[in-house]
Amino acid sequence: MKTPTNIITGFLGSGKTTAILNLLKEKPADQHWAVLVNEFGEVGIDGAMMTDQGALIKEVPGGCMCCAAGVPMSVAVTALLRTNPDRLIVEPTGLGHAHKVLATLSSAQFEPYIELKATIGLLDPRNLSSAKHMENQNFLDQLAISDIIIGNKVDQCHVSDIDNFNDWVTDQTPPKIFSQLVKQGKFPIELLDSHRRLPLPEGEMSHHHQHAELEPQFQLPPDQVYVRKENRGQGYFSCGWIFGSEVTFDFDDLFSMLSDLSAERVKGVLNTSNGCFAFNVSNGVVSVNEMSLEGFESRLEVIDSQPLPWDQLETILKKIGNIE
Repeated sequence: MKTPTNIITGFLGSGKTTAILNLLKEKPADQHWAVLVNEFGEVGIDGAMMTDQGALIKEVPGGCMCCAAGVPMSVAVTALLRTNPDRLIVEPTGLGHAHKVLATLSSAQFEPYIELKATIGLLDPRNLSSAKHMENQNFLDQLAISDIIIGNKVDQCHVSDIDNFNDWVTDQTPPKIFSQLVKQGKFPIELLDSHRRLPLPEGEMSHHHQHAELEPQFQLPPDQVYVRKENRGQGYFSCGWIFGSEVTFDFDDLFSMLSDLSAERVKGVLNTSNGCFAFNVSNGVVSVNEMSLEGFESRLEVIDSQPLPWDQLETILKKIGNIE
């Protein structure tokens, strides 16, 4: 029996991880789901957030799943399928080429095992008025291969943003199967069973970029309190840290530091003086969710369109975590 499979795509900060977390909370209790996560950064934040929801998670870190990690992606998908999941969800990085992932999952290699359902694209309607986004080929490609468009963060949008979204959806050729405006990434779980649009996109979409070479899953060496890793590609820069489980960050100081960061994207799962929390910073707004993880290695990833003073940020983190 084939495994129903969905790609959930969207640009950096569109809310993919939050949407998947919502779906995992709503999945039937008797079902076993698997999730394949790819991140531009190196330290595996999304997977850490999702493990708290009981899904089997595999991560392909370090940039673009389709090319830097083509073989590892196939290996990871095969490993997940061997667990006989009731559903497979694939989350490509917001800076990646989702059409390549779509082509891989629909290839002869996986055709006997995967029933590819609708690709769901998350979109912040405000980005349709941003030249930076509308001139980014990855942003356009992700929307082009999406059968369903979810306009997320509607509670943060102006009326003009909503009008732009509705006009954009109306103008799409071929038309989208379905579109909806939502907040906090919450859309009906029934959309996962929608059939994808046929045929697959023809031709080769733009595919020119550079990124870090694939490396093994980034881990903390046993003799170090923390490690740092950087990545770059497609005009973006990332810096990530993993801290040992013995490190506890002062919650108030950490929240204050994250609130002051000017980076485009910040994600983290960190042990604090108030417990373990997932932190998500987008458009200057800090979201915090308590996690039930214990003895966890803290992880933080910062992404921006220009290099930030990483050394200075690291010094502040060490002070907040009381690291000598």
